[in-house]
Amino acid sequence: MPLMTTEGGVLAARRTAELGDRVRVCGLYDALGAPVYHDLATYDDPETRALLTAVRTTPGPLLDLAAGSGRFTLPLLATGREVTALDLSTDMLALLRTQLDRAPASMRARCTVVRGDMSRFDLGRSFPHILLGTTSLSLLDEDGRAGLYRSVLAHLADGGRFLLTVLERGDDDGPDETVVRATGSGGTVYELYEHWPAGADSRTVTLFPADPPQDDSPVTVCTDRVAVLDLPRLEEELAASGLTVTSRRLLSPPDERHRVTLLTTEASR
Repeated sequence: MPLMTTEGGVLAARRTAELGDRVRVCGLYDALGAPVYHDLATYDDPETRALLTAVRTTPGPLLDLAAGSGRFTLPLLATGREVTALDLSTDMLALLRTQLDRAPASMRARCTVVRGDMSRFDLGRSFPHILLGTTSLSLLDEDGRAGLYRSVLAHLADGGRFLLTVLERGDDDGPDETVVRATGSGGTVYELYEHWPAGADSRTVTLFPADPPQDDSPVTVCTDRVAVLDLPRLEEELAASGLTVTSRRLLSPPDERHRVTLLTTEASR
């Protein structure tokens, strides 16, 4: 059993120790973790609503990067848009395809699913809008982000916009570690542990089932350490790559622990 350390938080490590040898640790995007991530994904949140609003007035196909199981892709398809959904995880894309199989044929016909690396992709077409959701950018290192920006610029239509969100800590005086309960769309209740010291360059998220079976059966615990990229550094990188920020919109209360900002960018002229 992989051991969890206090790097992921004292509370999470303590909970793992309580479960003992029953614990089966996985990532949030692999075969075991992807269904949990999908179960907790919501299609009606401020970020999704803001992106739907931002693309509403400009027709044309959309590129959803790090599309996962379809958090943005499915609502966009529901509005009648054509969407290319790109993701590197075969497990996440399998979940998206399952949902598309259950969708009306007209929705399926408007969706192209691509397994690909968002840091280097070549789709042979351009898009008036390219989207990248919260935390996805943090999955890439500096070289990977530079490759992403190059690929985005190569795929933006004339006058096109690249919309992306960035997650920062909004409560510098808050605790290093928090625990919340969250209910998935299937009714499963989870305990979500987040270890995120103020000023840290990464945060660790760990998900436990809130009510594991009372027998000795295995308990799946999903955990990932995600880099933190602050807004000033991100804007510097975008500018250096040839992308100009044209608007910034705060999507969460300013003092909330998770401060989410939507950036709209265009190719620099």
